[in-house]
Amino acid sequence: MRESAFHAYFERHHASLSRLAFLMTGEADAADDLAADALTECWRHWDRVTAADDPAAYGHGILMNLARQWVRRRGRERLLTLDGFRRGRTDSDVPAVLDVRGALRRLPHRRRACVVLRYAFDLPEREVAAILGISVGAVKSATSRGAKQLAELLGDSGVTRIDGWEAAR
Repeated sequence: MRESAFHAYFERHHASLSRLAFLMTGEADAADDLAADALTECWRHWDRVTAADDPAAYGHGILMNLARQWVRRRGRERLLTLDGFRRGRTDSDVPAVLDVRGALRRLPHRRRACVVLRYAFDLPEREVAAILGISVGAVKSATSRGAKQLAELLGDSGVTRIDGWEAAR
């Protein structure tokens, strides 16, 4: 019974967790690993997941914590290897999607999380607050500031629409 319930949860939420991880990290391989890790944690704490008001939000919360840890670890690795200084920038002729991904990576974690959950996943503020463990007011503030910062970062790229969404100016 427990296994079949988890299997149904896995089938229903794996793709969503993987997309969320990709938007938070910008790397497909890391996204798949983080989604798998989040689902592993859901299995380990299955009783808590099933007792939660919103089991999907519980899984998203686990994933957001794992993504935050991954981003921090990756940042430390880059600082230690000075990888950014060794690579030349090739910003010319980059598609708008890559501009958006790069701009998202430059947002602070909470702002990025709020923008991604609100706009890419179209979740209500209350659900984003539950996933991130913050107040609805903090979600509104971080989303507003994140959208504004994202628009500023994209200002010179010419990107005005992203998947049908008008970029905030």
